[in-house]
Amino acid sequence: MNGPREDEPLFLVGDYVTITRDARTRLVVAIGGDERAAGLLQTRGGFVSAAGPRGPYHRLPHSLAIEEQRQGATAAAHALLGAGFSVHLDPALNVLGTVGGDRQAAHRYLAQLAERARAADEDHEVAAVLSEIATPYEGLLPRLVETLIAAWAPWSERLRDTGRAPDPAHQLIAVTSRLSEHARRIEEIRNQAARKTAPPTTAPSAASVPSSSPSEPSVRRR
Repeated sequence: MNGPREDEPLFLVGDYVTITRDARTRLVVAIGGDERAAGLLQTRGGFVSAAGPRGPYHRLPHSLAIEEQRQGATAAAHALLGAGFSVHLDPALNVLGTVGGDRQAAHRYLAQLAERARAADEDHEVAAVLSEIATPYEGLLPRLVETLIAAWAPWSERLRDTGRAPDPAHQLIAVTSRLSEHARRIEEIRNQAARKTAPPTTAPSAASVPSSSPSEPSVRRR
């Protein structure tokens, strides 16, 4: 076998590491790499080791906020790249990504959520999708309501201060209020889907109920 030519670059790639968000658990996970990669994930990104069904992997702690997750994932990816590893970092986790990249990541997230909804064949799977949509503070609809309120408040003041008709802003907040109510209703539906129902109890059959012996007098209960 011929060795590498002098006019070609020599890539010193130790291993391939993927850093992404798991679609089911929403945890940020890192898969691949060796012990040196594991050390960088832990020291530079704050990852912790975990045992999975197909072998060990790394993940970020449950308690981190979304922006902290993105910062840890980006820091780990850059440290791995600097150490010679080949890294795939989910664009949604890259704090250096552009606004357009964030929009594409949001579209991908919605597409993944729709796919999970189509594939759901158990009530708890439906509940998980509805949680992403309507969970207070973190769900898609509450976030959308928050954004609409942020647009309405200064717009309403600007219309009033300039003497213009406030009707458009009033219409916006009315629609936003209804949307917030719909989010609460979807959350209630989610709770119904997630609630575990006890198996129905059946009355004992006539064959299982002991009958009085013909020789015994019947007892009349008061």
